[in-house]
Amino acid sequence: MSERYTTVTTGQVGVERERAVFEYALLRVIPRLDRGECVNAGVIVYSQERAFLASRSDLDEARLLAVDAAVDVVGVRRALEAVEMMCRGGAEAGLAGRERPGQRFRWLTAPRSTIVQPGPIHGGLTENPEAEVERLLDRLVR
Repeated sequence: MSERYTTVTTGQVGVERERAVFEYALLRVIPRLDRGECVNAGVIVYSQERAFLASRSDLDEARLLAVDAAVDVVGVRRALEAVEMMCRGGAEAGLAGRERPGQRFRWLTAPRSTIVQPGPIHGGLTENPEAEVERLLDRLVR
């Protein structure tokens, strides 16, 4: 599914770069499910082509506490850290950590009724999935 394209940058014509398909979902904190108000707190990025799966979070505690002053901030942080651990895989992520990255991504992005929820899955093309994680975090969370 790679796409080759030609760019024109600083006078260089015909520079070819390899872009890969990726998918991402926001991690939203919904402290009071009955109200439905949310704070974007992280992002999960997956690229099957690059065998890449990662999550990063940046919880704005002040914003979260403005939505619900009684929210368990420590519990929210633990839930976000658990998502990051699951993305890394391995023994620390338990049995699910042994699954392929795609299976872990689908499990992490399945709809659920918890305080930390994944948003809808979106897609795009990127040359660098790791940089895409930071770009999305800057654009949608910070």
